[in-house]
Amino acid sequence: MLSVSLRRHAIVLPVVLVAALAGCAQQPMTPATVSSSSAVPPEYQSRPDEDRVIPAVNPHYLNERNRRRWVDYTGPEEPGTIVVDPYARLLYHVVSPGRAMRFGIAVGKAGKGFSGNAVISRKVEYPSWTPTKNMIRNDPDLYGPLAGGLPGGLDNPLGARALYLYRNGKDTYYRIHGTMDPSSIGRATSAGCIRLFNQDIIDMFDETELGTRVKVRSREESLAMEGPVVELHTGYVVPAADAEAIAADQAAYEAGQIQDYSQVEQEQHEAAVASAEEREAQLHGTN
Repeated sequence: MLSVSLRRHAIVLPVVLVAALAGCAQQPMTPATVSSSSAVPPEYQSRPDEDRVIPAVNPHYLNERNRRRWVDYTGPEEPGTIVVDPYARLLYHVVSPGRAMRFGIAVGKAGKGFSGNAVISRKVEYPSWTPTKNMIRNDPDLYGPLAGGLPGGLDNPLGARALYLYRNGKDTYYRIHGTMDPSSIGRATSAGCIRLFNQDIIDMFDETELGTRVKVRSREESLAMEGPVVELHTGYVVPAADAEAIAADQAAYEAGQIQDYSQVEQEQHEAAVASAEEREAQLHGTN
């Protein structure tokens, strides 16, 4: 379980292409700074990880729902259980009766295609990634150039660590993993499973044993435990009762201060496809 005193622990493809691509994937946003800052909480500072350095998380991405924190927990799950809520975009690590460490997560469409119970039966540091046949079939321009897969690394969409969920001894293809795109945390993306900041998944990876129980909430269970949420124009969600945050977001959008997140995603997808086409042309010597 995560301790109260939190531990300190040449990309080849264009970033805009790689960030758009995971089998648990995300769309690219602005990269976080590599250097640590006094504005960044200790648990999200830059940290060494064997022969790599995990970049510090941009404090702009550490809103109240994204930053890990201790919370009271009223769910029925036993201590030691990981609870994923893909609708409220939260993950809980239940550490004792009535207490949990809460994390913000990013969720892709695949993250809402599974619910119920599972166990963690595989743990991988810097996992490799290969697009599924279905992903290539549905979006060949984007995923076709990487049909051979990507090796593990900080430029891999699965990030620094991955926990693999199994049910009845079989891989569910549902993953809890890191990210190369910290700005996606707290938002929905067009593809993928469940991702956390790399600092969070590294600590969870170290504290999680094989056989750990995982509960993934259904929409009905999310509504019962978290209540309804509203997605803002920024792509983040807030409780539907938070009228102040919803009104402020709408006012900022109407004033042109923020761009609707769905439009941002579309523009990023188009840029990623262009990058994929450029890479494919380079590989075949047509440039």
